[in-house]
Amino acid sequence: MDIKLTEQEKIKILNSDDIYGIMQRILLRDNKIDQNREHFWVIGLANNNRILFIELISLGTVNATLVEPMEVFSFALQKRAVKIILCHNHPSGELKPSEADKDISDRLIQVGIIVDTEVVDHLIISDKSYLSFGDIGLLDELKKSTKYVPKYVLEQRLKKEAAEIAKRSEKIEIAKAFKRSGLDNELIAKNTGLTIEEVKKLRVKRS
Repeated sequence: MDIKLTEQEKIKILNSDDIYGIMQRILLRDNKIDQNREHFWVIGLANNNRILFIELISLGTVNATLVEPMEVFSFALQKRAVKIILCHNHPSGELKPSEADKDISDRLIQVGIIVDTEVVDHLIISDKSYLSFGDIGLLDELKKSTKYVPKYVLEQRLKKEAAEIAKRSEKIEIAKAFKRSGLDNELIAKNTGLTIEEVKKLRVKRS
């Protein structure tokens, strides 16, 4: 269900307080939404962080709601959102993320990477307060998870990391050779891409 927004609500999001302010008003104003059940929204943002849409994805039970990645991202792609914020309520008022909350966030973050639509936050809200995954560092922690990363993506990441390590090792060996020949640290840094501090730390035996 597409939530109808006033022009005043299509604001530029600066922080989690902005999202909570809008979602709290929606939670209280929309009589169609049973406040005793969990419901899951997706907020689509433009490149400048202005709200494009707020979509109610799922209505659940008093303590759970079912969320499918296809439903979350299909609307975002249709509306050309470049990033999304996830949001769901806890009717109990308890704001601590459950393991299920973390799991669905993890899954949606990884799908977002694949479809190039970044998940920038996940809010758990009640009628009195909220918790932001971004504010407490949980979003960054989940972004490092590999639970839902496809095998081929992991392989690509490993190959990229290996190539970067090999490239850096090559730069270091070249820098050492330059240093042995007596070249100035600044010139070594300029020609290898290493920082001057990195070059200074290199230990070599002069020939």
